[in-house]
Amino acid sequence: MRRLTYILPILFISLFFSCGSSDSTAYLPKPRGYHRLEMPDHSYQKDAFKDKAFKGYPYTFEVAKNAEIVPDESFMSEPYWIEVQYPEFKAIVDISYKKLANYDSLVGYTNTSNVLTFKHNVRATAIDEYTTRTNKGYTAVLYEIEGDVPSQFQFFVTDSTEHFFRAALYFPSSTQNDSLAPVIDYVKEDMMHMLNTLEWQ
Repeated sequence: MRRLTYILPILFISLFFSCGSSDSTAYLPKPRGYHRLEMPDHSYQKDAFKDKAFKGYPYTFEVAKNAEIVPDESFMSEPYWIEVQYPEFKAIVDISYKKLANYDSLVGYTNTSNVLTFKHNVRATAIDEYTTRTNKGYTAVLYEIEGDVPSQFQFFVTDSTEHFFRAALYFPSSTQNDSLAPVIDYVKEDMMHMLNTLEWQ
């Protein structure tokens, strides 16, 4: 019993001093962690548009093997609009297509595409715009959008005479974009492959 009388005060004193009270020794809870995502290797299918559901489409491109193409069934959908879905990432690439009637329609669709992109200005921390040419020689304009926005990467591509094609990456979830960064980068690479294998039919 006597031993306890000596040991208990010593324990309390050592516990008191080990806790510390200064900022340098105080411990804070760790920030919430994010799930580690294993990214599959990039591989592509060349005959995705041979399915009868896409017969007669005015374009084709190589699609990632871990993605699936489905017709866009939204109320705004028009002919030849599709979604490239990534079920494991809950990511969607919305694709719209317009037939060009004349130069004015090219200007109109280009302006509309710009308006849709810059609607993200409210929440975007930056929007970077690049103009490039695809492997097939088509003109393309790419947009990288930073910040917690619904769409982080978009592009449109045209041959300036007949075809206008637009693609936009979306995540139908409220997850913060910094935690989605690996998936965004992964799908962006697939979208660049899509852009560079795009052909008009």
